[in-house]
Amino acid sequence: MSTVLPLNTMPAPAPASADTAADEAPFVPPRWRWVRKHPTLIIGALLLIAVAVLSLAAPWIATHDPQDIDPLARMQPPSGEHWFGTDALGRDVFSRAVWGGRVSMIVGAAVAVLATCFGVALGLVSGFVRWADGPIMRVMDGLMAIPGILLAIALMAVTRASLATVIVAITVPEIPRVVRLVRSLALTLREQLFVEAAHAVGTRLPAILLRHVLPNIVAPLVVQATFVAAAAVLTEAALSFLGVGVPSQTPSWGNMMAEGRNFVTVAFHIILYPGLLLAATVLAINLLGDGLRDALDPRLARQL
Repeated sequence: MSTVLPLNTMPAPAPASADTAADEAPFVPPRWRWVRKHPTLIIGALLLIAVAVLSLAAPWIATHDPQDIDPLARMQPPSGEHWFGTDALGRDVFSRAVWGGRVSMIVGAAVAVLATCFGVALGLVSGFVRWADGPIMRVMDGLMAIPGILLAIALMAVTRASLATVIVAITVPEIPRVVRLVRSLALTLREQLFVEAAHAVGTRLPAILLRHVLPNIVAPLVVQATFVAAAAVLTEAALSFLGVGVPSQTPSWGNMMAEGRNFVTVAFHIILYPGLLLAATVLAINLLGDGLRDALDPRLARQL
């Protein structure tokens, strides 16, 4: 004969174990976990892509010729015809701003690539060739003793104003920073067992640098290159603002702000929009660099 238990004496259901709760949790694909882990990288990349697309598409999205002068439309506020208004010569600020982004993109990318390439070559030689370490680093110390903007102005003063000259003038002060980073990494890596083993089996120095050392310094180099690019964009704008950058007739954010500084009280929009685009570009590059630093850190990668 079966016995019926009272309701208040019925056994309570067993609590779900941690494994069961984990099994019932929604599955998140690894790529989305990576995105949530590095929002700074995603935001910086998207913002930089937006600015780059805006600049590269300038021939199609510019509403006016950036060089067209209209004296009857001087210093007009933003409107349907002139989205960002006009400057003191009646030129369309929006068209000049999107064309000016090309200068900043080219300068930032070119300086980052050139400074990284020269810095890697000199840094590796300084770190592995003992007799060359002293002369190379003394030259780098001498370059770093001069403020970068002053060195760039001095180089621009003895050459013709052009985009190529601006790139060279900005690259020279940035090389020592990359050299010091690569040299410090090379000094650490040359004491590692895999480098000593390569030396022991008779591997030549160029092969050691290319096969064993260079792949181990790529991550910090990529991060350093982003900061070099951001500094190059700011330096180019500063040189153009001071009148020693790209030719004044070339649309660039620095030139636009230099031309509008005398009319800031009556037409603030002339320097507002180029300044916002410049700030957005530098912010995007810095966010991208910070995100890459976190994403390429092996300690953080194991936590994903």
